[in-house]
Amino acid sequence: MVKIIQASQQSRNKKFGIVVSRYNEFITKRLLDGCLKELSRLGVQENQVTVVWVPGSFEIPLAALKLAKQKSVSGVICLGAIIRGETIHFDLVAKAVADGVLQVILKTEKPVVFGVLATETVNQAYKRSEAKGDHKGKEAARNVVEMVNLMSRI
Repeated sequence: MVKIIQASQQSRNKKFGIVVSRYNEFITKRLLDGCLKELSRLGVQENQVTVVWVPGSFEIPLAALKLAKQKSVSGVICLGAIIRGETIHFDLVAKAVADGVLQVILKTEKPVVFGVLATETVNQAYKRSEAKGDHKGKEAARNVVEMVNLMSRI
């Protein structure tokens, strides 16, 4: 089992990128707010974080790749909300984003955390972005710090 080390202990000089989709911003803003609060709670300073907004979730992998390729960036968080509609567009976008983020991880060998919601309903997306409860933005923040610390020890 890997012990989670507070960012203030191990990630003092690390920089993090966050890519956020503007599409469904009423959800992604909540994910970002929780993510930033959790990073702060873990000891990550505001000047260690770069936030990049993209038009939609489909554009997340490209921006994540550009951030992850920067030598100064230790890890990237991807935040988006894809909510099922009446067409197969949901399936196409969700798979493309997941595959794209995986490619960024493999190409850069850096932690890139997938905090993109793919839900059946808006209500499900709200539940996963509530301040108290199963907040995927907070989870993404914890995961990136843990993975950056782990990668520095391997």
